[in-house]
Amino acid sequence: MQNLLLDIDAGMVDWARAQFALTAIYHWLFVPLTLGLALIMGIIETCYYRTKNTFWKDAAKFWQKLFGVNFAMGVATGIILEFEFGTNWSNYSWFVGDIFGAPLAIEGIVAFFMESTFVAVMYFGWKKVSPGFHLASTWLTGLGATISAWWILVANSWMQYPVGCEFNPDTMRNEMVSFADVALSPFAIDKFCHTVTSAWIIGAIFTVAVCFYYLLKNREHKLAIESIKVASIVGLVASVLAAVTGDHSAYTVAKVQPMKLAAMEALYNGGEGQSLTAIALVNPFSQPDYAKGEEPPLKIGIPYMLSFMATHDFNGFVPGVNDLIKGGYTNADGQVEPSLAEKMERGRQAIAALADYRRIKAETKGNLSPEQEKDLAGKAGILKENMKYFGYGYIKDADDVVPSIPLCFYTFRIMVGLGCLFILFFALTLFFVYKRDITKGKWWKWLGIILLPLGYLASESGWLVAEFGRQPWTIQDMMPTWVGVSDLSSSAVIITFFLFLILFTVLLAVEISILCKQIKKGPEYSK
Repeated sequence: MQNLLLDIDAGMVDWARAQFALTAIYHWLFVPLTLGLALIMGIIETCYYRTKNTFWKDAAKFWQKLFGVNFAMGVATGIILEFEFGTNWSNYSWFVGDIFGAPLAIEGIVAFFMESTFVAVMYFGWKKVSPGFHLASTWLTGLGATISAWWILVANSWMQYPVGCEFNPDTMRNEMVSFADVALSPFAIDKFCHTVTSAWIIGAIFTVAVCFYYLLKNREHKLAIESIKVASIVGLVASVLAAVTGDHSAYTVAKVQPMKLAAMEALYNGGEGQSLTAIALVNPFSQPDYAKGEEPPLKIGIPYMLSFMATHDFNGFVPGVNDLIKGGYTNADGQVEPSLAEKMERGRQAIAALADYRRIKAETKGNLSPEQEKDLAGKAGILKENMKYFGYGYIKDADDVVPSIPLCFYTFRIMVGLGCLFILFFALTLFFVYKRDITKGKWWKWLGIILLPLGYLASESGWLVAEFGRQPWTIQDMMPTWVGVSDLSSSAVIITFFLFLILFTVLLAVEISILCKQIKKGPEYSK
């Protein structure tokens, strides 16, 4: 951002994005299990506190042991992820450091410190503190991890819906004017609720899968059955909540990121009373010719449901890709949406005004004549008037602002389809464990084990929708990805990309190996 005439290595942009995606995907393999197991182990230890039955204490220790292995791996990848903002995305970090840095600092100082402190008490304090204090430590460990997720998601949500800030042309930075608007953004609240409930699903699926393994091996029957009861209740409640929060997230996305919603639905020409696509043959290997406006073949939809999901009105207007490019319709704020060409022109006006403002400041060194003060104020006014579209000044054509439609379309349906499957699975598992002998038969147990990787697939698909759907923006409407990168050669990032790929793969293999050994070993029962 410091140099408005950008000369960016295209390869650097691609490799910086690839490295960040690699780190984020690996990191998200560890985080949801941490959040999910934290809830389950807290419930199990609460059962011990209420009943004083040592079985529940042994069960809590077993699940806490698995939690600890995963927790350590998540910390390692998370630290690297935050450092990449400074190494690969320094222009972005400079531009929004006053805002973006605040939630990340709070996450590190408060939430991470909190969970790191109480996790030590949870592991080593069984014989050193009272049962009540130990129970509180277990819950506070999980709460710390959840608060940590909150602040990270606040930072991510601000990138997708930048609020509570003003651009200062003197410092070339976006500066926070309302911490409450940033921290309590409706986008952040929706994302947090949906993300955490989806993480609970992962924890529940993992627990059920481990217990089904024990039942297949005809061992640890009591641990397996009681843990299945807890995990299935958590999983069913979380799956329903994820569906509800997902619906509300879609409503928010429709208001602030309509292009993402259009890509998720492969909706080229919008209108009123739009159907929610259930099935369509979108070519998964190439971007469709959306300009022609032709519907994907074999499209089957649920009548009026997209309009209801996006506007809470069955006859509400939902813009398609072409509508967003052409503009002219009334948007969610009740204003006429400008065309992409208008946004690009206003973005270029903002960039030119900023360049002129900086030039005048540099030439006069603060000693302004009345005429220069008037000119400077005029440039500042033009910049402020058009700052909303600042990022569009770097856009060259319509293809730049349309995300990958096949990727968004299919990952969204993978996430939703598997979410529906999880609701059914947990409901039937509860029925079997309470009304049938769940120790008999094998097919349901194998299904529960198979669902574990599918749970991660659904979780990662949700993140792919969220992050690829907002392309090309690092900050929605304000900074494209190619403006936010560091001034590095792509070769530097290529080297670290493959180093991280090897490192993260080794970490994942180590975690899986340790988890498998601990699961095979089983719980240690009190004598």
